[in-house]
Amino acid sequence: MSAPTARIDKPEAPVVHRPAEVDEDEVLIDASSAAKPQTTEEEQPTTQASEDVVMDEEGKPRFGSVADKGRRVKLETRSIQIPPHRVAPLKTTWRKIYPPLVDHLKLQVKFVDRAKDRRVMIRTCKTTTDPGAIQKGEDFIRAFTLGFDVDDAIALLRLDDLYIETFEVKDVKTLTGDHLSRAIGRIAGKDGKTKFAIENASRTRVVLADSKIHILGGFNNIKIARETIVSLILGAPPGKVYGNLRTISSRMKERF
Repeated sequence: MSAPTARIDKPEAPVVHRPAEVDEDEVLIDASSAAKPQTTEEEQPTTQASEDVVMDEEGKPRFGSVADKGRRVKLETRSIQIPPHRVAPLKTTWRKIYPPLVDHLKLQVKFVDRAKDRRVMIRTCKTTTDPGAIQKGEDFIRAFTLGFDVDDAIALLRLDDLYIETFEVKDVKTLTGDHLSRAIGRIAGKDGKTKFAIENASRTRVVLADSKIHILGGFNNIKIARETIVSLILGAPPGKVYGNLRTISSRMKERF
């Protein structure tokens, strides 16, 4: 009986993985990829976050506007009633009214023209990005229905610090008959000169609708125009009012 022999297994040859053939035309290295070193997956989120945050001069983060983020706005509809005396001006200037709503605010607009129901319908859609777009559109249409020109009402869409204030002559002083008519005449002036002087001095827009007065402008500017109109209603002579307007106008020019 022969003695057992030890079996020695030969080591297997290492497997060599050859890289696949690469087409030279498909390999493209631009300047941006060559300049930036490759980063791992763990480093990419931190790099992206640092690029999104912009620091100001004081070292505080400055975040972008919500409207620029492409944030979805919920679907909402508003209906604005059109008074009978503003239907004809609305039809005449309709080509100037809907472009700011559609192009600037990305809203959908429709004018309902029925015998006893005339209104403007606005609503948000998938392309609307500004959450306050529908409120701005409603303020724009309501400003037009109060009697403001389209060019003046468009300022409500572009500026955030504009407001509309409405009050009546009876809120200042109880007047009836000819006394009320004379008070309105003092506010308007001959050929509207007094009203234009108030608008130019206070940088506002004033609409006289019977006994109602609508003022469009900034907070401080509305205050100046309102105080001037109140003084005219209470019986102040126009000459004194013009003098006060000159003083106010010179002070506002010095500020700017």
